[in-house]
Amino acid sequence: MAIDKVKEYFRQYGMEDRVQEFDVSSATVELAAQALNCEPCRIAKTLSFVVDGSPILIVTAGDAKIDNRKYKAQFGTKAKMMSPADTEAMIGHAIGGVCPFAVNDNVTIYLDESLKRFQTVFPACGSSNSAIELTIEELEQYSSFTIWVDVCKGWDE
Repeated sequence: MAIDKVKEYFRQYGMEDRVQEFDVSSATVELAAQALNCEPCRIAKTLSFVVDGSPILIVTAGDAKIDNRKYKAQFGTKAKMMSPADTEAMIGHAIGGVCPFAVNDNVTIYLDESLKRFQTVFPACGSSNSAIELTIEELEQYSSFTIWVDVCKGWDE
């Protein structure tokens, strides 16, 4: 299971005990916010796309939406999310548990500016009923991200 890969990934940093598992689903922003008893905007949702045939992940705040104009300016192509089957095959996590940890080797990870307004956020951990609370600095460190991008809208209005 992907959550086991994520726990193993965090074990090397002595952080596997910080991974939370719930008796309820956390597969959507709303469900994750309910399970964690936090505002939906603090859920760090991880979205899967393909750019030039390669898989990418963009981690955004729970209240942010992809802005097609900004996305095209950043990546030179129209935003097209992966299918659930492609996501699991190309990223290594299934929809509902996609996260920027313990992903397949060829995945490029980006963090969206919408996250920077929070001290801590809650990304999933490879399953549809898991999360971990991380500071933005920890998210940067453990996600192996490439760069910060500004490809979202709706969060700063």
